[in-house]
Amino acid sequence: MRGGDIESRGDKDRGRNYASSYAVEDHRDTTWISWLIPLFVVANVVMFVVVMYFNNCPKHDNSGCVARFLGRFSFQPLRENPLFGPSSSTLQRLGALEWKKVVRQHQGWRLITCIWLHAGVIHLIANMLSLVIIGIRLEQQCGFVRIGIIYLFSGVGGSILSSLFIQRSISVGASGALFGLLGAMLSELITNWSIYTNKVCALLTLLVIVVINLAVGILPHVDNFAHIGGFLTGFLLGFVLLPRPQLGWMERRNRPAGVRVNSKYKGYQYVLGLLSLMLLVAGFIVGLVMLFRGVNGYDHCHWCHYLSCVPTSKWKCDGN
Repeated sequence: MRGGDIESRGDKDRGRNYASSYAVEDHRDTTWISWLIPLFVVANVVMFVVVMYFNNCPKHDNSGCVARFLGRFSFQPLRENPLFGPSSSTLQRLGALEWKKVVRQHQGWRLITCIWLHAGVIHLIANMLSLVIIGIRLEQQCGFVRIGIIYLFSGVGGSILSSLFIQRSISVGASGALFGLLGAMLSELITNWSIYTNKVCALLTLLVIVVINLAVGILPHVDNFAHIGGFLTGFLLGFVLLPRPQLGWMERRNRPAGVRVNSKYKGYQYVLGLLSLMLLVAGFIVGLVMLFRGVNGYDHCHWCHYLSCVPTSKWKCDGN
């Protein structure tokens, strides 16, 4: 949520049925036990409790606090934060993404810390449910190292793009990282196309989910730039980190000499991985340079405001 309210920017990620997007057959022999994604969930919940502890609504607004029986953990008045959470000043103090502090006060660490903060209970529950649905399956298939890298880098990628365009309000939430996992699911399907069954059905399902969730971002008070930045980062990282070996690679020693598979990956997988890595590095370098120089993204893309909000007769968009 942007403007004068608590900034959740990018967390209208309600009830996504991501699990249905993988209507495919898994050919991987190894299945990992998922522990990193549950750890991320615990970390986000703990951080929210810490934020509410420091918020201490009764100390600053004794009359309007919601759920006063919680003491210092009670929520800000709903007129200030309808998501049942802390004040914007508390989020700013504890690491929310804010363009002015990142660029002018050189607090680049906010690009990372904002991923672990949430604007309220509703915001937290929506994102954590999405994380469990998307992340556990991916971690079981691909391992915690690669999924952890995708999650963190996608979150930062979303923060960078968001900061380039949204410069008048703060941002918190894991939406960029969540969209990165969704992007990685799509690129994983593409780069491992030959080993999946029901290819077209799986691809169409994923594309529909992507389009629907990005479409939600054009509503007011939702930061679609964090969604897009996270999705693109995860999509490129999926080509780099998630290619699967050819079907005959694992059994190559048991095959006759004339039919052994000499290359672990197919040629197009190498090409996609290399191109994606180059685009990813270039994108992060250019984005960070533009950000710390104080560049406003709208100066180079006047129509980009339609990516985050499309004005209609029902609502108006903030002038960020």
